[in-house]
Amino acid sequence: MLLTFEVIAEALRGRICSGELKPGDALPTQAVLMAEYGASSLSAQKAMALLKQDGYAISRPGKGAFVAHPDTDPGDGEAENTPVGGTAARVEALELALAETLDQLTALRARVEALEAGGGGPGR
Repeated sequence: MLLTFEVIAEALRGRICSGELKPGDALPTQAVLMAEYGASSLSAQKAMALLKQDGYAISRPGKGAFVAHPDTDPGDGEAENTPVGGTAARVEALELALAETLDQLTALRARVEALEAGGGGPGR
């Protein structure tokens, strides 16, 4: 018998493989999964972690979880292809996080420069 998080992950995997959810589509939120499956927040979190681990999903900080754009079909049954899809999803998630961090740093730098151009602050 499958555990609740495995049931959730398998259902979402099925929706992804069937094409109901396509690469780039938002996955249901934790609250939606909890309501839909009568699951705890931990079960919803573990299901999403499993999908990410298997290369089916990626997280975008502050935006949610999305269907990954894997290089290979993780559901094709070939064990050697699964890590490639998982790695591609992890790399994509890291690239997105890096891009967001760079945007935040650029905004912070602009704010600091604006403050410095305005005559400095206390203690100057």
